[in-house]
Amino acid sequence: MERHVLESLLAGDDEASVIALATLHSGATYWVGDQAQPAGQHAGVFMRRLQRMRMHGLEPLGLERAVQLIREHGRRVRTGLIDSADRTWTTLLFLTEDGSALVACAGWPLPLVVREPPL
Repeated sequence: MERHVLESLLAGDDEASVIALATLHSGATYWVGDQAQPAGQHAGVFMRRLQRMRMHGLEPLGLERAVQLIREHGRRVRTGLIDSADRTWTTLLFLTEDGSALVACAGWPLPLVVREPPL
């Protein structure tokens, strides 16, 4: 998928999409899969990941909403990733099977560890 196409798909106003687009504009690398998987499969996997992240004190941006949206979508979805140039943030993308629309996205800081708040 070409960068400008991905940028146009991230035109939403939800916080995860806004951050994903800004990350992409700042030199991020990205990958979008060629094959789609059933929405229910993704929803189940990422709901379990969300639960594990929360058990470790992490709250990924938009992941709970993304799981809900892909369940509601009900059709096969393709996944993708956007990794910030400095490797401090990653965004997970869920696209329609043909890649023509964004179903949902979520993001979280890297490395995926619990961080102590600065004093």
